[in-house]
Amino acid sequence: MLERLNQAMEHIERHLDESVDVAELARIATTSEYHLRRMFSALAGMPLSEYIRRRRLTVAGAEVLAGGETLLEIAVRYGYGSGEAFARAFRAMHGTGPGEARRTGAALVSQPRLTFRLTVEGSTSMQYRVVDRPAFTVAGFKTRVPLVHSGPNQAIIDFVRGLGKQALEQLGKLSDQEPHGIVAVCDDLDPSRAEGTELDYYQAVITAASAPSDVTTLPVPSGTWAVFTTSGPAPQAIQELWRDVFTEWFPSNPYRSRPGPEILRTDLSADGTKADAELWLPVERESTR
Repeated sequence: MLERLNQAMEHIERHLDESVDVAELARIATTSEYHLRRMFSALAGMPLSEYIRRRRLTVAGAEVLAGGETLLEIAVRYGYGSGEAFARAFRAMHGTGPGEARRTGAALVSQPRLTFRLTVEGSTSMQYRVVDRPAFTVAGFKTRVPLVHSGPNQAIIDFVRGLGKQALEQLGKLSDQEPHGIVAVCDDLDPSRAEGTELDYYQAVITAASAPSDVTTLPVPSGTWAVFTTSGPAPQAIQELWRDVFTEWFPSNPYRSRPGPEILRTDLSADGTKADAELWLPVERESTR
């Protein structure tokens, strides 16, 4: 998998002055576009689109300083419709405009080329199982929240606190499917998975029964799920599990992520500092090509 990702990175380098087709990158990496975006974001720590933008502006910055072409010619080559649009993007990355950079020889920011390598660390094994599930329904209370990669998500905390104990107890009675009890469900995430982008968050149960009209439902079709477990400090252990699944498990196993909700069941200690968690992710086997 990592070798194929590196081939996709090389394709980006050869086409920085053209439109980079993510579908073509996915074909080179022999995976789905959805999984490529998820995998890249987890491995690189930034969305794929952001990496391409920063690489373009890095190469464009070198050409600005070289002074061989006009700023407009450089802007058009790297996909900007006007000098003004190029100047805004250039300043956002480099902290100075292209004209000023050319006049003063200012120091610019460089986004290095990414190459993925496998690094073996420690000896901790990841506990998981793969299960095929018939269709089920997510039933619960829904809101829209920003994505937070590290630390507490205050929007989720405030939402859950506002639901009230009685409402959650009534909701819990609807649970009749694994994972049992009240679960957190994330759906409709931005493909970039960038910090601050929004997603649908459900405080919900998994059920096959009809849900009452005062809750929101999300039908989920049948499919395969990978189920991971972890224990440790909250919320760090859960966020690290999410990271490790994409940086360690997927590159080492013949599966890829597929569109669908991500389900998390959490049992917190009495003081809320530790958690036992079970993470359900929709997956499919990688095709053999």
